[in-house]
This record gives sequence, C-alpha cells and structure tokens, in this order.
Amino acid sequence: LQKILILLHVTTCVVVGKTLMTLFPNAMKRYILKQGEKSRMNTNPKFSYENWGPTFFSFKYLLFVLKVKWKRLEDEAYEGCPAPNTPVVTSNGEVCHIFDFMQDNRPLILNFGSCT
Repeated sequence: LQKILILLHVTTCVVVGKTLMTLFPNAMKRYILKQGEKSRMNTNPKFSYENWGPTFFSFKYLLFVLKVKWKRLEDEAYEGCPAPNTPVVTSNGEVCHIFDFMQDNRPLILNFGSCT
C-alpha cells in the first residue's frame, strides 16, 4: 500500500512539474536553478542548466525517484529496535553496508557532519 501511495504522489508531482515546464519554461528554469543553489550545483561552470535541467520530470527521473523512495521504506529505524543495515559508500567509492564496519563487541559510532 505504501508503494502505491508513493507511486501516485511521485507520478502526480512529475506530471505537474512537466506541465509547468512546458507552460512556463523560464519560470521553472529559475525555480530549478534556485533549488540548485541550495546544493551548490550552480557553482560548477562546466555543469550548466542545459545539461541537466531538461532531465527534471522525465520518465528516467520518475523511475529514479521511485527507486530511491521505495528503497527508503526498508530503512526505518525505531527506538529500542535494531538499526537497519543501510548501504553506504566509502570515500574510495566502494559500496558496502554499515554493519561491515562493526568489529567484535566494540560500539559502532556514526558521525554525520561536514568538514570545512
């Protein structure tokens, strides 16, 4: 049932987004670029809007968002219950799982943050 609700929500968002991109291309470009500022995508001069902007609200975009959202359904954590063994990517680009870093009875500490 959750997957069906996610499918309906994401499909509706993609259809509305695609319609707005068709009817108001300049306004949607400004909106998407504004969203890109939050992730600093716009700071790379070799990564222009024309390269990635039109891919928003495409069929591939729909499939990607569905895949991510459906995968996240499995990653729920509840207080007092075991943590999910979520896939992670190391700084070397290797894909593994969180539990791969556990050693004997030592606690595993995850630190989420950034370095500047």
